[in-house]
Amino acid sequence: MTTKKDYYEILGVERDVDSDTLKKRYRKVAMKYHPDRNPGDKEAEEKFKEASEAYAVLSDVEKRKIYDQYGHEGLNGAGFSGAGDFNDIFSDFGDIFQEFFGFGRGRRRRSGAVRGSDLRYDLEIEFEDAVFGADKELELLKNEKCERCSGTGSEPGTSPEVCPGCGGSGQYTESQGFFTVRSTCPYCKGKGSIIKDPCRECKGRGVVQKKRKVSLKIPKGVDNGSKLRLSGEGEAGSGGGPNGDLYIFITIKPHKHFERRGTDLICYVDITFIQAALGDKITIPTINGELEIEIPKGTQFGDKIRLRNEGVPSLRTGQRGDQIVIFHIKTPTSINKKQEKLLKEFNKLDENKITNKLKNLLKGF
Repeated sequence: MTTKKDYYEILGVERDVDSDTLKKRYRKVAMKYHPDRNPGDKEAEEKFKEASEAYAVLSDVEKRKIYDQYGHEGLNGAGFSGAGDFNDIFSDFGDIFQEFFGFGRGRRRRSGAVRGSDLRYDLEIEFEDAVFGADKELELLKNEKCERCSGTGSEPGTSPEVCPGCGGSGQYTESQGFFTVRSTCPYCKGKGSIIKDPCRECKGRGVVQKKRKVSLKIPKGVDNGSKLRLSGEGEAGSGGGPNGDLYIFITIKPHKHFERRGTDLICYVDITFIQAALGDKITIPTINGELEIEIPKGTQFGDKIRLRNEGVPSLRTGQRGDQIVIFHIKTPTSINKKQEKLLKEFNKLDENKITNKLKNLLKGF
């Protein structure tokens, strides 16, 4: 008579192993020796059976207690016949097989409920709408639940029938070796039911395509690429399943005056070199309207001034950024004779000033 191996030794665990560690160890062994991964390997199949039997015992509190006290003989006396009880073993940890290999016992009848598809809508908005927010109305062409059949797909007064191919489980059963593999039923496509009298309106689909208007509130501070989600505004589900969602992807039109950097607005302002040298007061655009600012004397090309809280609100905090004004000094491309004469006199005075400074420096030598 063949002596059975110790269950703890088969799984490679200590006798005081906790349930979580036991389950993790069994998963590792089962994955290693599973027949699907070792086709035709009788030794691997045998080790898989041993591991499955060991886990079936050690994961059961009462069976483990008997085994710890009396060993294999104690289990035989309690009615557990080992490898012959594979139907019971699989029922004890079918959730593990479902997790590993994508199938389970499949005894429950499927409802056939399928969630509707998500939809994408690309929306281009004005620059100001991104700053201040806006209310928009979108028009969509999407699948909605058929009103005639209430989404069942069957003519009113009739209902879907249980699929004769799978008995309502939605799965096709096939034996492979010592256990059963299940796949999607080819007759009902996994729904578990078939429609013998399709609805005239939706042709059995349970949904019809319709134009719908959807209201959208654009929050202040959205940026290019922002994604907004409207829950339940996607395609209708089938078989009583929930609707999908609608995702709106935002694109913002360029502005003639501003560039956006995060929550700050950049504004380039052209000034003359006279204004740069002497200073001046000018009116510039802001996102809130025109504003008078002062150009400091001696302003250089690229100098900046910052206007606090004249930028874009933060989506997260609501705090507004700033407007940054960058000065570009514009050189005239054509001047009259009088202007040319004045500029030459200015240049001469500037040269004399430099010459006098040099003379003063040389006096010290």
